[in-house]
This record gives sequence, structure tokens and C-alpha cells, in this order.
Amino acid sequence: MDESDSRGAIKQLAEELLVRHGFRGMSFADIAERRGITRANIHYHFGSKAELIDEVLADYTTTTLGSLRQVWASESTSLLEKLEQMLLVSRERYNRFNLSGGPVRPWSLISRLRQDGDLLSDKGRACLAQFTSELRDIFAKALRRAAAAGEMRGDVDAAITLLVAIADSAAPITIAEGEFDGLEAAYKALAKLMLT
Repeated sequence: MDESDSRGAIKQLAEELLVRHGFRGMSFADIAERRGITRANIHYHFGSKAELIDEVLADYTTTTLGSLRQVWASESTSLLEKLEQMLLVSRERYNRFNLSGGPVRPWSLISRLRQDGDLLSDKGRACLAQFTSELRDIFAKALRRAAAAGEMRGDVDAAITLLVAIADSAAPITIAEGEFDGLEAAYKALAKLMLT
């Protein structure tokens, strides 16, 4: 395995452990044991736990925002279709960490690390703040386009705020409701409020 493959495998496992166990529950020892490498190898690639988490979080937010931009920038899909695609993106991540019929477990790195915000580096906290800011921009452009096209009604700024709140809290909503259907209900309620 070459160096970039090794870094990628470490980051992938770190992401999984962070989602499942949070900041405190992810250690270099766990990664080393599961990857069959030494902790020194992880230090070589990332330096510290904070640096590894910063890089994993940056990659995750970049990927997530890229997926969301693709959904919300499309001019060939309706607002309802965009909301349905949001649910599909969330369901894929949800299913990765939750077995059918089992208890609902954390499934979003963003929401998991928000819980551990006091343990993150300044760079990590800034990354989470930037994620929400960019999420708001993505939704604002799409909803303003939809309003201008007569596809939605009501207060656009209020709809943007609600959409950001739901998207940014998707995993906690599913955990609080005990199933994915709670998130689906939140998006459906928003659609009822804003679609013409």
C-alpha cells in the first residue's frame, strides 16, 4: 500500500470511529490495531489527533457540500425533488451506521463533532462554522430562485433558516425520533409550508 493509500485508509477508519464514538472515543491505538499498523505510523502521517480530525472533518465537509451543491444547483429539478434528494443523501449515511430495526446511532460526522466542539482545534470549529455558512448560501440561492419562479410561497428567509436547521440537525433529529422517519417528517412539514 503506498503512502497516499495508507493516509486514505487511516482517515476513512478515523471518520468511522469518530462518527460512532466521538472525539474521546477515537484513538490512535484503535486505528493502529484495526489497520494493523503502529501508532508511530499514524503520527508520521498526521502528527496529532487534532490534525487527523481536522483533515477528516475538512474532507467530510467538502464532500458533503459538494453533494449538496449538486442537488441544489440543479435547475432541472423541482424544489420538492431537491428535498427528496436531500433525504436520499441523508438516508445513505444513516444506513451506513444503522441496522434496520436496531437502535438509532450517530451517523453524521458533523453533528457528532458539534457535540465535541469544545475538544476540537480552532481549525475544526472554524470548519464546522464554515459548513453551516456554506450550507445557508447553497439553500439561499436555490430557494430565492424557486421563489422568483413562483415555485414557493411564504417568507424565503424563514424557509432558508428552517432548511438549514433541519439539514444541520439531521442526525440528532433521527436519534431523538428513534428512526429515520422523523427526519423525513421534518422535510415534509417544511415542504407543506413553502411549496405552492
